[in-house]
Amino acid sequence: MNKKSILVIDDNPDIGMALSVLCTIHNMNCVSVLTPQDGLAKLQQQPFDLVIQDMNFSSDMTSGDEGIALFHQIRDFASDIPIIVITAWTNLETAVDLVRCGSADYLAKPWDDEKMINSINNLVELGELQQGNRRVASKKEQRINALNTNYDLCDITFHSDEMLRLLELTTKVAHADVPILITGPNGAGKEKIAQIVQKNSSVASGPFIKVNVGALSKDLMEAELFGAEIGAYTGATKTRIGRFERANNGTLFLDEIGNLSLDGQAKLLRVLETGELERIGGGDVITVNVRIISATNSNLPQAIIDGEFREDLFYRLNVIELDLTPLCDRSDDVVPLANCFLIAPFKLSHSAAEKLSLYHWPGNVRELQNIIKRAMLTCADSMIEAHDIDIKLKEKAVIMNVDDISHESIVNALEQACGVVSLAAKQLGLSRSSLYRRMKKFNIESVTQ
Repeated sequence: MNKKSILVIDDNPDIGMALSVLCTIHNMNCVSVLTPQDGLAKLQQQPFDLVIQDMNFSSDMTSGDEGIALFHQIRDFASDIPIIVITAWTNLETAVDLVRCGSADYLAKPWDDEKMINSINNLVELGELQQGNRRVASKKEQRINALNTNYDLCDITFHSDEMLRLLELTTKVAHADVPILITGPNGAGKEKIAQIVQKNSSVASGPFIKVNVGALSKDLMEAELFGAEIGAYTGATKTRIGRFERANNGTLFLDEIGNLSLDGQAKLLRVLETGELERIGGGDVITVNVRIISATNSNLPQAIIDGEFREDLFYRLNVIELDLTPLCDRSDDVVPLANCFLIAPFKLSHSAAEKLSLYHWPGNVRELQNIIKRAMLTCADSMIEAHDIDIKLKEKAVIMNVDDISHESIVNALEQACGVVSLAAKQLGLSRSSLYRRMKKFNIESVTQ
């Protein structure tokens, strides 16, 4: 493990010497300079993990103005570097203002050595974690930008890691001429994923025909899919062109495929195997070239066991499976989606956004859209408040007391989250700031990427 490197900026050489000895004892490197100018020069010459700076450098100064100026100069040059401010002329208001600038602490002279070392360790580790999070966030933004640049995402709104991974897979397989099965709960956005597949496919310029299999009766379903000749059934007074024929040289999206009858499944399997079909009541063989995208919220493997779905058809449809995560498991998408559904001049207050984030969304994206529509109709003005959001938050079944969260559980959560603090905090049921406080208490080092 690399030694921490500390820069001390203090006009009293004895202070620099004392801090150098303290750092050496605790296996840290320390460089000491006497003026703000020398300190800024050192920061330009070599990297440091933390700066310890005085607040007054002139013999007749006690206001702290010199230290405040230096603090902000350091921040302008290296915005991420942690800073500890030390001074014999303590001023609480000044301390609070500087600490609010982030990654900073404020200690009075003479300092307590143990407190100084704890402060150094905590700030450096916090800084490393924040830098790690920023690196992860930066890589994520690069991946999102790459998707938006290279593919047509059909104006989908997302920010969660789950949707990012799904969209990367979706765009990767979209151009392949194989059937795709989209799984996921009702209202989660399976049709939107199907649109993205079609827009980035080799037949993007061809027709995109959609049919909700679950909305059709058994008698109408086969006629709708495969077509029917005159007189094929009561009321069939003209030839009916089926969805397969209409989708020729394009894409057919079969929603709720699990509701297709066994007879319909047999005919669909034949089309997938041969590219041929016959209209109901007809004998002519019609050849079609259709890319199939199907979707279901059903458990098709269980339906196979129950004899309600053909196993051979399942494997034909499920060459590529795109599993759409429910909204409750991608909470980072909730507020961006809500803002997308808002119509100007309506806006979400912070409390409304927080309430939306805490809800479990059994109706997924469709429910969120309806809730936002209702809020826009019922709110008193253009600012939507928490009480305008017509949802009831469920109590968590198990609430972990923060005092019960151990060093080991935090380390395990960070490792499972690959060092991403927000994900680890979510796993532990804590806010990000609460997790940081626990990490500081246990002196937990950052998890390397």
